[in-house]
Amino acid sequence: MARGERPLSPHLQVYRPQITSVLSISHRASGVFLAAASLLLIYWLLAAASGPEAYAAAQGFFGHWLLRLVLIAASFGFFYHLCNGIRHLCWDAGWGYEIRQVIVSGWTVIIASLVLTLGFWLLVAA
Repeated sequence: MARGERPLSPHLQVYRPQITSVLSISHRASGVFLAAASLLLIYWLLAAASGPEAYAAAQGFFGHWLLRLVLIAASFGFFYHLCNGIRHLCWDAGWGYEIRQVIVSGWTVIIASLVLTLGFWLLVAA
């Protein structure tokens, strides 16, 4: 087989997704999503500072079901990014490099993010 017929480096299609790669990509994606979602927070804070009419308009805007889904996704992204950041701090401290620990901590991040998101929205809805 000639050199020009082979890829110079492995492609993503060659690798089977693993929890480490999925969480790594998700961590980056959640950071980008949170940066974009912070614009919603800025809008809400500006509306709150601008008076009752502007605040009421913002509350109406955030009351729409589609915006609620965005807010739920943003809160999940926040909790995921937080939990995965703590996981990375543990790695920086030298803990959790064994394969089993990496897998367990990865699933712990996912479950903790879901539980924290659910708890947050139950608290907000109360």
